[in-house]
Amino acid sequence: MDMTSRHDIAGVAGQFQILGDFISAAPYGSGHINDTYCAVFDQGGSPVRYIFQRINHNVFKNPVALMDNIFRVTSHLQSKYRSEGSRRALTVISTRLGQSYYCDKAGNYWRAYIFIEQARSYDSVETTSQAFEAAKAFGGFQTLLADLPMPRLNETISGFHDTVKRFKALEAAIAGDVRDRVKLAGSEIDFAMRHKAIASVLLDAGLPERVTHNDTKLNNVLLDDVTGEGICVIDLDTVMPGLVLYDFGDMVRTATCQAKEDETDLSKVQMQFPMFEALVRGYLAATGDFLTAGEKRQLAFSGKLITFEIGVRFLTDFLAGDVYFKVHREWHNLDRCRTQFALVASIEKQEEAMQRWVAAL
Repeated sequence: MDMTSRHDIAGVAGQFQILGDFISAAPYGSGHINDTYCAVFDQGGSPVRYIFQRINHNVFKNPVALMDNIFRVTSHLQSKYRSEGSRRALTVISTRLGQSYYCDKAGNYWRAYIFIEQARSYDSVETTSQAFEAAKAFGGFQTLLADLPMPRLNETISGFHDTVKRFKALEAAIAGDVRDRVKLAGSEIDFAMRHKAIASVLLDAGLPERVTHNDTKLNNVLLDDVTGEGICVIDLDTVMPGLVLYDFGDMVRTATCQAKEDETDLSKVQMQFPMFEALVRGYLAATGDFLTAGEKRQLAFSGKLITFEIGVRFLTDFLAGDVYFKVHREWHNLDRCRTQFALVASIEKQEEAMQRWVAAL
């Protein structure tokens, strides 16, 4: 077993179709759900890197269906990119038995990817150029998957962006008040109730179902080390059927505000309009001929909705006793909720200008 990990990565690696001799492996990246390792192999005297991941089957209950999604999506993208495929799209490495995953004796599910060199991800958006490139990459990802052959992809997390369902869960948590916390969150509950009507807007809009990523943070796009171009979308666990506006809305939520997700100084929580402009330009550069008029009309609104939805989820978890999101301090989920709701309020103040900007493009 590699001394830097709690898993036998050498043993796992031996189950995949990888040439050369295993040298070493170490934990890699900043993800909080799966266990990710970068392994090095000696191939003809040259070190070659690969990514290995243990899928968190407590979060993703059906790893086989998840890997079916990922294999289909990456294969489709590879066919679109052709000669550029190994760098523009993740490459799933098959096991020695020809499967897209390996299940070890402990019931852990593993996958392996070719490591994409000379590119990296960033945990936060620092420039409008990065926002543009990330939005363009995610938009291109959606566009290229528009003709993914049937059957429909599996839902890896059912109802993930069903905001109406999320709101009903909040109402149940308020009614149950199992931890006697409702009295601590009066203003947040009032804010949520005032915005209840927006929960169903996208679901009622008659928008087409698409293949969507559903976790469109900047750190899920690799940017080229030299050019800064967004070259590859990664972390495909939540790729499934959905609305494209879920993806764009989460870009707005995560890229337009420099404050941390749990920032307690709410004066720092502001939607930065230049970042929104960059997101729209990048996204439409890749999706302009793909989106319907109805989808384009809701681009500005989607940021408010997804931010509200995440705030509702944090508030629900706080009231339920912090059973889903990991917390690192007292009232952590309530702080997260307050940050999201403050961002909703900031978006609302600029919503008309946001709508005008989208319409002008």
